[in-house]
Amino acid sequence: MVHTTTKDMTSGSIPRLLLEFALPLMIGNIFQMLYNTVDSIVVGNFVGTEALAAVSATTMVTNMSVFFFNGFSIGATVIIGKYFGARDHRTLHRAVETTMAATFILCLFFTVFFLSANHFMLRFMKTPADVFDQASLYLQIYFAGVSGLLLYNMGSGILRAVGDTKRPLYFLALTSILNIILDLLFVLVFHMGIAGVAYATVFAQFISAFATMAVLMRTRDIYHFSFRDLCLDHALMKEIFRVGFPAAVQSVITAFSNIFVQSYINFFGATVMAGWGCYNKIDQFVMLPVQSMAMASTTFVAQNVGARQNKRADDGTVSSIVLSLMITGAITVFLVIFADAALRLFTSDDGVIVSGVSFIRVNLFFMLFNCVNQVLAGALRGRGDSVGPMAIMLFSFVFLRQVYLFIMTRFISNTPLTVGFGYPVGWMICCVLEVSYFYLFWKHRSR
Repeated sequence: MVHTTTKDMTSGSIPRLLLEFALPLMIGNIFQMLYNTVDSIVVGNFVGTEALAAVSATTMVTNMSVFFFNGFSIGATVIIGKYFGARDHRTLHRAVETTMAATFILCLFFTVFFLSANHFMLRFMKTPADVFDQASLYLQIYFAGVSGLLLYNMGSGILRAVGDTKRPLYFLALTSILNIILDLLFVLVFHMGIAGVAYATVFAQFISAFATMAVLMRTRDIYHFSFRDLCLDHALMKEIFRVGFPAAVQSVITAFSNIFVQSYINFFGATVMAGWGCYNKIDQFVMLPVQSMAMASTTFVAQNVGARQNKRADDGTVSSIVLSLMITGAITVFLVIFADAALRLFTSDDGVIVSGVSFIRVNLFFMLFNCVNQVLAGALRGRGDSVGPMAIMLFSFVFLRQVYLFIMTRFISNTPLTVGFGYPVGWMICCVLEVSYFYLFWKHRSR
């Protein structure tokens, strides 16, 4: 059988393979991020500052579900990638079937849980009364249709494991354009307000999910999915959870910790909330090449470890870090220079723009530390080690960040910028710990 849509990363130029894998993934992530970003742009320009603040207030909550599922998909990607590199096609097929069975179960759980926890989470973040109802409405619609997003992410994770990042990109490009059209239609023509952008996002996400599932079900390749073969192989499930569960827990707890950060920001009112939300959208765009190179590193390392090529796996890790730093550095310089113009995409409110620009110019360059964090974590997960990165990131992004925020806001200086700087504090500490862990433990072990 000729596997025309897979990519074997166990031979060939390392930088070329990483870029061929990461660039379509990065472009696809840009389109996926456009869902929520376009929601913010449309409500900020055509509904109002309170609606923009409401969408911004929901970001940390929606991220909890997305991050958990992405963490779980990392486990599937690593295990499927390992068996792909080892040429064990029978086990790979069972891993795909097991992954999809678990996905259907988790879709039901996430829908019920987050619909039930909607009001609790908004109250926990101390969401102001003037934006609470709109934020609650957005979350109810978003989580009623969250299965579309989860099915797409897991399906694309399976495709990534075998090196196919192009078709998920095509689906996201199409549905992102559809989302923009529906946002404008529901808000400008049907005057549905914040509910309109939520419905547009859910509809577009289901289209991308159906397209991805159709690829998995109709392909004749080794990653074919069939409801007839659907199973929960306990041994494979244990492998997937061994890698994916720590990554998922780390992502969820980090996102939950960021809800605390959001609660500190909410203290300063709707204008600062909206500015912080706009900064976070831009921050997430800067994270895209970092996340893409981290995913490339995970797949590259998983395939090469499966093929027993540890030296090549290490070389791929170094190349991933260098490429991530170069791409992220260039984007950061551009955004810092044109910060004001970037904020005006979201709103014309001068107070929101001033607030958002200050967050960008203080925080964004520190994202370079996160390049090292994310790529090394991806490489370690590719080797099957999720516990080490989880422990380091939880300590840096959750515990120390909360300690910093508590001390700064109560005893030193409670300002929006000092609260926002909690992100770089976590990134820098994590970088030192992650590099030390990699060189002291895994570097020695791979010799």
